[in-house]
Amino acid sequence: MNNIIIADYDPAWPRTFASLRDRAWPLVAPFALSIEHVGSTSVPGLAAKPIIDMDIVARSPGAVLSAIRALETLGYRHEGDKGIPGREVMRSLPNDPQHHLYVCSREAEPLIEHLRFRDYLRSHPSAVAEYSALKKRLAAQFDDVKDYMPAKTEFVRACLAAAK
Repeated sequence: MNNIIIADYDPAWPRTFASLRDRAWPLVAPFALSIEHVGSTSVPGLAAKPIIDMDIVARSPGAVLSAIRALETLGYRHEGDKGIPGREVMRSLPNDPQHHLYVCSREAEPLIEHLRFRDYLRSHPSAVAEYSALKKRLAAQFDDVKDYMPAKTEFVRACLAAAK
């Protein structure tokens, strides 16, 4: 059975992001510049796993821990960087809409790449169509996200290179 679900773009995704952002913002505002909607659900027209990706942009590397502690008061659990330096993972609450929440300083490479990739796709409709088709094809091919994710790497790297 295939565990990877790729859905056509849902105009409700930005509203779900806004709801999650608005709940977290009052707590992290003293330590953050913004909360960004990133990942495939942030790109109009792009097929995606129906999971909202969010990056909290901390004011400085020192503010990352303060933002993490503030999020813990909402029930989020800090899980470290999970092997990606510069991006701290927060485990969401079980009853929340499905989402991934990361805390990064504004200089962190993972944040810069998330924003660069999102903005590139938002301004290149042909890349959106190509990426949607690729994701659907790979989801049909692979049963495990651990195989699916690396199979997208070449496309993502090409977009990041074009965005520079």
